[in-house]
Amino acid sequence: MAAELARPDGRNADQLRPITFERDFTTMADGSVLVKFGQTHVLCTASVDEDVPRWMKGSGKGWVTAEYNMLPGSSPERIRRRTSGRDQEIQRLIGRSLRAVCDMTLLGERSIDVDCDVLQADGGTRTASICGGFIALHDAISRLGLKKHPLVDYCAAVSVGVINGQCRLDLPYAEDAGAETDMNVVMTGSGQFVEVQGTAEGASFSRDELNTLLDLAAGGIRQIIEMQKQVLATPPAPRADR
Repeated sequence: MAAELARPDGRNADQLRPITFERDFTTMADGSVLVKFGQTHVLCTASVDEDVPRWMKGSGKGWVTAEYNMLPGSSPERIRRRTSGRDQEIQRLIGRSLRAVCDMTLLGERSIDVDCDVLQADGGTRTASICGGFIALHDAISRLGLKKHPLVDYCAAVSVGVINGQCRLDLPYAEDAGAETDMNVVMTGSGQFVEVQGTAEGASFSRDELNTLLDLAAGGIRQIIEMQKQVLATPPAPRADR
C-alpha cells in the first residue's frame, strides 16, 4: 500500500472527516438532526404516523421507511426536484439499515418516515444519511413515551475505497470520483454487518484489500457510534405543543 500518498484534505488513510450532529435542527418534525461529514451536509427528519401500510394492518407491528433526495444547490450542477433511480436505491438502503436495529413489535402499529435531504454533497451522502437518520429516528421514537425503546442497537455507516492503490476511509467526492474500488458499509453497535456495497470501478480488488477495507470501515463506524452515543446520552427535550 502507498501509505505515503497524501489525501486531498491532508487526512490519514484511516481518518474520518470532521463529523457533527446538530440535534433538533428543526422543531416541527418528531425528530431531526443536521449531520455534517466534512462538506457533506444532510438534514434528517423523522415523522411519526399513527398508522401502518395496509398490508401490515392487524399484524401488531410497525414500519420504518426512508426517503432521500439531493436538493437543488447541493452540487455544482443544479439537481432537479425528482426521485431518480439512484435516489430510490439509496432510500431503500437507508430504510433497510434503520429497520435492522428496530423491533417492529415494540414500535406497535405506527409508521415512521425518515426523510434525508442533502443540502450539500461532497461524497458519502448515503452513509451520512444513515448516521443522522438513526439519531432522528431515535428521538422521534423517544418522544412517543413507549415503555421499552424499540431501537435495540445503534446503526452507522461509512464509505471506504481504494485510491491510487491505497485503502482509505470516508471518501470525499474528489476521491470517490476516481476510486478504483468504492464501498459503503453499514454496521450495528455490536459490530454486526447490515450491508456491504462494494464495486470495482477501475480495477478489481483482492481479498486482502477487501479485508483491509472492512477493517477500516469497522474502525470508522465504531468512532461514529461513540459520537452518536454522546449525542443521545441526554434524552430529547419534550415538544412544548405535544
